[in-house]
Amino acid sequence: MKKQKILVVYYSLYGHVHALAQAVAKGVADVEGAEAVIRRVPETLPDEVIEKMGAVDAQKALADIPVCTVEELAEADGIILGTPTRFGNMCGQLRQFLDATGGLWQSGALVGKVGGVFTSTGSQHGGQESTILSVHITLLHHGMVVVGLPYAYQGLLAVDEVTGGTPYGATTIAGPDGSRQPTENELGAARFQGKHVAEIAGRLAG
Repeated sequence: MKKQKILVVYYSLYGHVHALAQAVAKGVADVEGAEAVIRRVPETLPDEVIEKMGAVDAQKALADIPVCTVEELAEADGIILGTPTRFGNMCGQLRQFLDATGGLWQSGALVGKVGGVFTSTGSQHGGQESTILSVHITLLHHGMVVVGLPYAYQGLLAVDEVTGGTPYGATTIAGPDGSRQPTENELGAARFQGKHVAEIAGRLAG
């Protein structure tokens, strides 16, 4: 039987979104008959800017992740997108990548495919939900079936710690200086979301 291909495509500057992407991929792998394919979107910042932002080491760690092509989106059964927040919206790198999908929209290549989103913000109130919703708009224009993170993941109800996580998708909080790393609860949410998207993609395919 053909495996369901779930494409995990993201942009990560300091590594937080990358960590969530790895957890999402593990969730996909938890579903029998599904495989996760991890890709990153093209970088648009010059090397000197990345150096000034103190992100050189983090970018080196991501160098082995292949850059996604627009054509790969059409080949996938499900697509889960990850982005850091930029003023309550997706980052420019992901926006530019999605802006190149006009041909897929024209041909209806993504209609009926499952789509999900996850993000990272600098603060607890840094626009996690609006960022995810900003990506949902593009997915809906492509005719995709948008899947979030249901409260079946009990970690969304946690009040005993500062934590990311929304019903729209998994999130983490990087902190003002980027030193905070994703917690077990946040990684668990990402893994749950990956599994949830893969399960729904499998049902639709069946």
